[in-house]
Amino acid sequence: MAWHIALTVAGLVFLFLGGEGLVRGSVAIADRFMISKAIVGMVIVGFGTSTPELLVSVDAALAGVPDISIGNVVGSNIANILLIMGLAALIAPMANTDKTIRRDAVLMTAISAALLPFLFQGELARWHGVVLLIALVLYLLYSLRLAQQQRVSAYSGEVEVVEDIPLSTPTAVLVAIAGLALLVSGAHLLVEGATSLARTFGVSEAVIGLTIVAVGTSLPELATSVMAALRRQSEVALANVIGSNIFNILAILGLTAIIVPVPVASGFITFDAPLMVLIAGLMLVVVIATATIGRSIGIAFLTIYAAYLAAQGIQS
Repeated sequence: MAWHIALTVAGLVFLFLGGEGLVRGSVAIADRFMISKAIVGMVIVGFGTSTPELLVSVDAALAGVPDISIGNVVGSNIANILLIMGLAALIAPMANTDKTIRRDAVLMTAISAALLPFLFQGELARWHGVVLLIALVLYLLYSLRLAQQQRVSAYSGEVEVVEDIPLSTPTAVLVAIAGLALLVSGAHLLVEGATSLARTFGVSEAVIGLTIVAVGTSLPELATSVMAALRRQSEVALANVIGSNIFNILAILGLTAIIVPVPVASGFITFDAPLMVLIAGLMLVVVIATATIGRSIGIAFLTIYAAYLAAQGIQS
């Protein structure tokens, strides 16, 4: 059992370091080629912080543990809002004035709800994946066009959060490659360790995917949002969470389903996925109704997340 725990911890550490390396290296490379910060923030940072979820979901699906594959995305989306937003709001109240955030919160809720009919069919088939990826391309094109028109975007601020250490181009390339290598290794170790732990303790793979794996793959988002909160860059923290949730559904589930169709367990259909939609709706209400997301909301989010973890413990 100690070996399985070691594998899981090593996987989490590799995912965190790999995500940081890939994002920082990619941002530095993009900066050398003078790519727009809106594009870098939305595409490179957006994809970069979601890469752990992608690799873990694909690895789990190929390894024959689809519950971890889907639980990873559903659990990450729940953790992004309740845990990461809760912690960020607890660190510093967040001003909520960017119209881009409200627009994307509507899209996040709509995309989350639109996923349910796919899951209700009992399997994410390849054609589901194609539809999700087409929706991702349309979302990116629409968002980038608006960002260019406005010449400012909350996503562009994400670049500043990860640009602490200037890197030369060769160093940036090496950092990005090393980050990707760590991500691939970390995903494999985490899936292997988490699956073994689930079997050892008699806990379902779905619960492991929704909790340990989901939180572990959300570490890059956690680091980015906490850093943004500490710097009083509230739009960045909000954009990071909402953008990540959109990427998780459209990119990660889309790509995973295209690579290998993923069976959907009944628990996701009856409880976890509908709850993910409700929590997305809660986030939308908060974003629309409040000018400042304060500590009381942060405490409420963290309390709900603790109750969700307790419910998972009871189910297991």
